[in-house]
Amino acid sequence: MATLRAPKIALLTALAMVAFAANSVLNRLALVDGQADALTYTGVRLASGAIMLALILAWRGGVFRRGRIGGSLGGAIALFLYAIGFSFAYLELGAGTGALLLFVSVQVGMLGWAIGMGDRPGPVEWAGFAFAMLFLALLLMPGLTAPDPLGAGLMVLAGLAWAAYTLIGRGSLTPLADTGGNFIRCLPVALVLIVPGLWGQTSSPAGWAYAIASGALASGLGYAVWYSVLPALERSTAAYVQLTVPAIAAAGGVVFIAEPLTLRLAACSAGILGGVALALWGADVRKRRAASAAPTA
Repeated sequence: MATLRAPKIALLTALAMVAFAANSVLNRLALVDGQADALTYTGVRLASGAIMLALILAWRGGVFRRGRIGGSLGGAIALFLYAIGFSFAYLELGAGTGALLLFVSVQVGMLGWAIGMGDRPGPVEWAGFAFAMLFLALLLMPGLTAPDPLGAGLMVLAGLAWAAYTLIGRGSLTPLADTGGNFIRCLPVALVLIVPGLWGQTSSPAGWAYAIASGALASGLGYAVWYSVLPALERSTAAYVQLTVPAIAAAGGVVFIAEPLTLRLAACSAGILGGVALALWGADVRKRRAASAAPTA
């Protein structure tokens, strides 16, 4: 990975962020006009993601490790809960709003876990977190442009599931293999979800195409690209760059689905992402100071 040059790292990172945002746009494209039902979409997305990741791992010679697939049952359950919550939430949410709620929920879940495990955020982190929560509360306040409460709740649950998935996989020596293994473990459930849709013909060819693109390209190839570039990024950089995903998703929603970009969403998004960026920066500074103050052997 050290052989990657800066322009290539930047390009691959940008492609990964576009892929992550594309999941939101593709889901909305499939569901907003009834091109697919949420259950079938989830099943096809997970199944196509599993197939794509299995092919990538087979090409790299790493589908199985010591006679077993990577990942874990807990990781697979968290992945499934994220995917199903994600799909149903987008029945009611716009692409940008959903991506924003997902991102914030992931950060909140991981922060809560860190505090529960004994981490003590500093004043800057708390200030950033409070700032983000203030603007999140403003976004969710009742009004003509407020997100649907049920959709927002489902996306929060999806974000917490993704936070759990991230925490389960933290420290993995082979993240791509573990991600592939988790998708493969979801394959039986994915097939069960697909069968009713096939029987009732609840999804159009376009709906299937969107789901396959989300699973195979935005998820499968997107994760492969992200994990290929992740070792070349500092942890703080990897966290900051993901702040762009909600903005990219919102732009995609405007361009491809003609979703309105309201002043409320734009202002609250800026406040939420600014607060999260401040908290991430504060955590990075605190950990660097702690590392530099630690006695050396």
